[in-house]
Amino acid sequence: MRSLCALRCTTMASVFAGALLITGCSAHQPQNATLYERMGGQATIDAVVENLLYRIADDDEIVSYFANSNIDLFAASLATQLCDVADGPCQYDGPPMDRAHQTMGITNAHFNRVVEYLDAAMADENVPLAARNDMLGRLAPMYDDVMRLQ
Repeated sequence: MRSLCALRCTTMASVFAGALLITGCSAHQPQNATLYERMGGQATIDAVVENLLYRIADDDEIVSYFANSNIDLFAASLATQLCDVADGPCQYDGPPMDRAHQTMGITNAHFNRVVEYLDAAMADENVPLAARNDMLGRLAPMYDDVMRLQ
């Protein structure tokens, strides 16, 4: 009986400590923080874009879509777009997604691979899972425009 009581007390203490830890972690970001803030701001977005571009460069099939692109301009444009989508202080004024991707011949497999690379890049740059999911959810409606003329 005594060991059962000790187990219950230890379990309750662990649950209480875990609740304090979770509360302490959530206290670091205000409830009304923008996705931009939850991601870590512009420095993190820039790091995510750079990480993503290295992943793309290592993929022979995907990198071919960028053969005629100015990579520096693309990186800056993508960072601005992600900042804008995340409610940051940026205003994306690049081409609409349907025009930017028209006649590129992007397949669903290639599209999905880039999404996986973006998620992995965000994870590598320590973007919290909830923020990653939020960003991917905000980008998801662009699928139809990107794939419209494929």
